[in-house]
Amino acid sequence: MKVNEPVNTTIMKVHLICGYRTIDTAKPERQGHLDITAKATSESSESLSSPSVVKSVKNIWDNPEDRIAIIGLGIAAIVGFWASSNFVAAIDSVPLIPGVFEFIGILFSSWFVYRYLLFKPNRQELFQGINKSISDILGQ
Repeated sequence: MKVNEPVNTTIMKVHLICGYRTIDTAKPERQGHLDITAKATSESSESLSSPSVVKSVKNIWDNPEDRIAIIGLGIAAIVGFWASSNFVAAIDSVPLIPGVFEFIGILFSSWFVYRYLLFKPNRQELFQGINKSISDILGQ
């Protein structure tokens, strides 16, 4: 096709289906081209092999015996959060302890930067440790 060749100006409708949404676009059609319909699914081989967290919770929620356990875990999480926030507030009210904890935090952060982030071989060692932990957690 030459640069100065006229283009047919009729409209070609492209219909894309992405998961639950439908997107329609209009573009000028060139002679000899056809309408295109593309469909994208949201499932991949990873999502088929391992259920997502939402699906797992939904499956557990559907079982009446497990509903009590989920409600109990939710209440325990709320109580634990409330207790830990009260504990931190109590420690914060003691005059000397917050300053000591802040100093310990600064020392540990400085050591961590020096040990793992300052030099390239140490950064690689840190990334290997993180990747090993992730693979242990996921069971790979």
